[in-house]
Amino acid sequence: MALYNFKKIMVVPTAKEFIDITLSKTQRKTPTVVHKHYQIHRIRHFYMRKVKFTQQNYHDRLTQILTDFPKLDDIHPFYADLMNVLYDKDHYKLALGQINIAKNLIDNVAKDYVRLMKYGDSLYRCKQLKRAALGRMCTILKRQKSSLEYLEQVRQHLSRLPTIDPNTRTLLLCGYPNVGKSSFINKVTRADVDVQPYAFTTKSLFVGHMDYRYLRWQVVDTPGILDHPLEDRNTIEMQAITALAHLRAAVLYVMDTSEQCGHTLQEQLELFNNIRPLFANKPLIIVANKCDVKKISELTEENQKIFADITAEGIPVIETSTLTEEGVMQVKNEACDRLLSHRVDNKMKSKKVHDVLNRLHLAMPTKRDEKARPPFIPEGAMMRKKAMEVDAPKRKLERDLEVELGDDYVLDLQKYWDLMNEDEKHDTIPEVWEGHNIADYIDPDIMKKLEDLEKEEELKERAGEYDSDDDSEDEEMQEIRVLAKQIREKKQLMVMESKEKDIHGPRMPRTATKVERKTLEKEMGDLGLDMDNKEESHYAQQARRSRSITKKRKREASAPPTSKVRSQSASRPPRDQSGLRDPKMAKKAKRMMKNSQKDMNRQGKKGEADRHVFDLKPKHLLAGKRKSGTNDRR
Repeated sequence: MALYNFKKIMVVPTAKEFIDITLSKTQRKTPTVVHKHYQIHRIRHFYMRKVKFTQQNYHDRLTQILTDFPKLDDIHPFYADLMNVLYDKDHYKLALGQINIAKNLIDNVAKDYVRLMKYGDSLYRCKQLKRAALGRMCTILKRQKSSLEYLEQVRQHLSRLPTIDPNTRTLLLCGYPNVGKSSFINKVTRADVDVQPYAFTTKSLFVGHMDYRYLRWQVVDTPGILDHPLEDRNTIEMQAITALAHLRAAVLYVMDTSEQCGHTLQEQLELFNNIRPLFANKPLIIVANKCDVKKISELTEENQKIFADITAEGIPVIETSTLTEEGVMQVKNEACDRLLSHRVDNKMKSKKVHDVLNRLHLAMPTKRDEKARPPFIPEGAMMRKKAMEVDAPKRKLERDLEVELGDDYVLDLQKYWDLMNEDEKHDTIPEVWEGHNIADYIDPDIMKKLEDLEKEEELKERAGEYDSDDDSEDEEMQEIRVLAKQIREKKQLMVMESKEKDIHGPRMPRTATKVERKTLEKEMGDLGLDMDNKEESHYAQQARRSRSITKKRKREASAPPTSKVRSQSASRPPRDQSGLRDPKMAKKAKRMMKNSQKDMNRQGKKGEADRHVFDLKPKHLLAGKRKSGTNDRR
């Protein structure tokens, strides 16, 4: 089980969010109404409570941050060094120290202002002391902006770190970049590490888990290491060095025999010798990877000598290929067995083992005579053991059938049905719809009937039964066909002419006037047409029916009025002159009208989309208790 769970660290808010959260909570959780006519001790208690509540909120949240983040001196050296490599130990300690100082300063500010508030002699003075206290607390926290942002970044990165247990059974992969470490971990564990044909694909530690001998093992994939001094190594390489230095694991040093990684075998050997002090007191195996490209036996004598020297030192060299999986399981088994025996030896050398051995006693009876006394095994146990050893043919599983048949395999579950009649297992199951068997409504001979019908139709076509008999038509029918063809052509021509026409029709000019009937009859008569007795003609009927479009005749002079009322209405003055005594009064009324319209005209210059602030400080927004989500006006 993992010792540390960095994913449970509380989110670190920014300085602004910290202040907003705390002041909002103070406003929501404390009383909000106080009046100047209250007794002074009640007013003092009202504002003291706000200061103390704010201080306690800040104190609790900052203490939570300090508690959640791991202390480098208390955690395992592996994690301490890893955090030093990733986040810089000095910067990390400085940020936590600043947060601790801020917490103490806020506590002191609250204590001082609560003491001053005891001597506040009015509501105004107590309120100003409360404002000053809260303001100073917020200022202290604003100064921690950079520390809070740094700690939030550290928290996010820590939560993404893999969970590595430094004390459990571990296999550690190391070597040059692009030699096949990530491919190996993908083969032996359930991990899915990205594999690409270029160097430094793996930029951080990756962990996969596997089972061997009913035990859980973790396999750690480290970033590639280059052969240069320790102080020149970057953050990515230092993660691998940290893991090698602190994890009690079996080390698998991966070498690329094909040299496709861009480094020769001699360079890989130099790196091995360079970091060899880190392998002390750990089981070590050399994994000669990519043997599918080039085996050790195919190398030059000089390169073969490299592996021969390593083997002579007692370090096993195993050829593998992550592509063909050759030797992968052998490396896994060998590494696990070596690590298990190494861990047992270490435990036997420790002092704790004596306490355990003192409690154990293995009795070994001494031989009293020459009579052989073999172990007694009950007959029932022997029979059961014998029954288990019978070479009875195993029942083929569906998986075995699938592998055997390949693409021809079809899952058939009906063969396992337990029916009285074995022959009915593969019978077609009737389909029932609304209580009726669909098979009852299907003619079993329908396909045969369809085939017979198609043959009959084919014979009729061959016999010419469907051939048209144009020659048998008489002359009358032929004339009808010719006439129909002419009608269709004429209709088509009419459609085309209609499309070409101006759809709006002719437009009459505005100056056009109606032609009088007399003028029309005279002109037509001069042209030689008989225009007598044309009362029933079309143009005469239209003239009577239609309205005249000529100019309206002028109103004839009306007769003098016969009554007093009619004469008054005819001589009614305009409305703007009605009720006015003289021109002076009319002028005054006009001036009054213009003055009354001034305000309307001024408002008329504004549109409905124009911005207009009716009240610069609306009371309902600036007075009373604020609701949630409105802290930005503070």
